[in-house]
Amino acid sequence: MAVLATGGITLPKNIADGMFKKAQQGSAIAALSGAEPQQFGEVTYMTLTGRPKAELVAEGADKADTNATFGTKIATPHKFQVTMRFNEEVQWADEAYQLGILQALADEGGLALARALDLGGFHGINPRTGAAAASIVVGDRIATTTNSVEITTATLTTPDLVIEQAAGLVIADGYVPNGIAFDPTYAWTIATSRYADGRKKYPELGFGSNVTSFEGLGAFSSSTVSGAPEIASASGVKAIVGQWDAFRWGVQKNIPVELIRYGDPDGLGDLKRKNQIALRAEVVYGWAVMDLDAFATVVDKVANV
Repeated sequence: MAVLATGGITLPKNIADGMFKKAQQGSAIAALSGAEPQQFGEVTYMTLTGRPKAELVAEGADKADTNATFGTKIATPHKFQVTMRFNEEVQWADEAYQLGILQALADEGGLALARALDLGGFHGINPRTGAAAASIVVGDRIATTTNSVEITTATLTTPDLVIEQAAGLVIADGYVPNGIAFDPTYAWTIATSRYADGRKKYPELGFGSNVTSFEGLGAFSSSTVSGAPEIASASGVKAIVGQWDAFRWGVQKNIPVELIRYGDPDGLGDLKRKNQIALRAEVVYGWAVMDLDAFATVVDKVANV
């Protein structure tokens, strides 16, 4: 039986797994902060807002309150979808060709869903439009942290010192940086920085395209850091340093693939009238930024850095 011949689609296991794996591999957040199981809906995390302090108790003396205070943080679900149209004649092709179409959906849809996690978690935007999403509160957008270091004309040639300064802001707020997300252009700037005699400072970084560590921190390079090209206006963010377990996230709904034969699922016109079918993939992420002070951004204030 041809793969696209029935009202619904069951993907072969290797393709379904490949889509989720692609989403993890393509995301800076997924690379630096592992996913955790979440039930569907709002998930409440307990937070320790004031750490307890041990008390020295004299013999026979009363014990006092140690003043620990607790709060809550809610991880909110956010649904993302990818819809792709095809001419309906594709249903008449043999099964091998149809599987090729599904593989293309898995590859492209997986990358889109991966970018969606970053673009929402970093900048709070709708990837489709590039505009800010009202459903993503400012406190759940990492790039809104007030810990920020500006790249200036004076620091163009010392990007490593700019990263150090950003890490210092995180440390000053009581956190321990354990990862850094680079925009590819800034990863390249650091990878090609040189000493006065022409030697590379970081030869192990190559051209910065596949960076996995930097100065003892886990690292990942993705254009989602700056938000290009999806974001409507340039953010200028070139790197994000942080304690990445402060970003709590998970997949609340498995990624389904649905075959749609009727109606107008994406506003591009009636499928039957246009002799088309559509395939749709969806995922629901839940995330919360426990404390924006756990992160610091490096922001470009000079054109063409």
